[in-house]
Amino acid sequence: MKEFQIPYGTAAMKLKVEEENLEGVLVSGAHSFQVTRSQEEIVREAISHPIGSKRLSELSKGKKRIAIVTSDHTRAVPSKITLPILLEEIRSANPQAEITILIATGMHRATTEEEQRRMFGDAIVDRERIVINDAFREEDFEDLGVLPSGAHFHVNKEVLACDLLVTEGFIEPHFFAGFSGGRKSILPGMCNKVTISENHSYRAIADVHSKTGVLEGNPIHRDMVEAARRVNVQYILNVLLNEKKEIIAAFAGDLEAAHGEGVVLLRSISQCRAIKGDIVVTSNGGYPLDQNLYQSPKAIATAESCAKEGAVIIMCCSCTDGMGGTHFAELIVKGTPEEIDGYLSNIPAKETIPEQWCAQIYSRILKKHKVILVTTYLDEETVRRCNMIPAADMDEAMKLAYEIKGRDARVVVIPDGVSVMAAEE
Repeated sequence: MKEFQIPYGTAAMKLKVEEENLEGVLVSGAHSFQVTRSQEEIVREAISHPIGSKRLSELSKGKKRIAIVTSDHTRAVPSKITLPILLEEIRSANPQAEITILIATGMHRATTEEEQRRMFGDAIVDRERIVINDAFREEDFEDLGVLPSGAHFHVNKEVLACDLLVTEGFIEPHFFAGFSGGRKSILPGMCNKVTISENHSYRAIADVHSKTGVLEGNPIHRDMVEAARRVNVQYILNVLLNEKKEIIAAFAGDLEAAHGEGVVLLRSISQCRAIKGDIVVTSNGGYPLDQNLYQSPKAIATAESCAKEGAVIIMCCSCTDGMGGTHFAELIVKGTPEEIDGYLSNIPAKETIPEQWCAQIYSRILKKHKVILVTTYLDEETVRRCNMIPAADMDEAMKLAYEIKGRDARVVVIPDGVSVMAAEE
């Protein structure tokens, strides 16, 4: 019997698989990546040697208003480490600068003060000016025309009010933008509901290039880069993380050049050959990304690439924050997977419903595979209305999966489905 710890919230659930059933295990090389320096040293080294740009202290000279865009409560950006270093670097050359920290929520709910203190530390919350993006407050946004796809570009005015725009984030595989980090701080991070919805339209999500690890030809990525360039993002700090959410590498400098080098390293350590199974077990990597069902398609899309025809996918997701967005919660229970996909496919890009993209990806997968959702925070009836099978723990989930696929079913385990890129040869 093999045992695995599957991330769940801030802890883990124990999974047991008989050795004769185990087909394979997929784990990102980031989790075993060896570092010889502290997290702070890694970040300072990156800032001291920017890629494709001047050092941040040089860029800060003579600037009156400086904005730093950071991520919200759904992302594991280690801002307690990175933000103080960025602030120090700026103020070393420009102590009088008016600095604003912008929380890039996209269309997520606002980050609470308690969450901010956990993310940034008390000193930053108490001393710095912090503004949270609200994608639904129309008066906060400026219309900057259209993006390459034809989508309308509305960005938060705070982004345009600064003399120097800096962003921070982390890079991981992303199920339709190719990779997170870099340009995503602006779109979707600091845009309004119209821009985000059009960028995530049914047609864009369905494009063959809109998938994990693909940037070339990806229409979603193309619009994101254009948006970030148009508002003049001059400097980014992006990090790579291991399974403990610790920094293992950092990249600073130009928007595309620094992000690009991070992508190269991440691809080299996280991409592996897809192993096909009758039962595929995965998770969203635990807290903070498994707080709601809305975020969970990220890992299920990885599991899909390892699932044989008719395979069962087991998703471990705490859902401590419930379903997620209200639009997603309404769409995911709108009917059968076929009915949901059919409904969404008829929605024009400019009429895209906020959060429909996750319902679209779920319906695509649910049309081909049964999904067992392991959660203790969503009631069973809600899970069934989402066209999924509820389970309270991994033992129950495996029992249900074996009943569906038979006792000789081959099992693939992907403990953290967000961190892995499963490539089909």
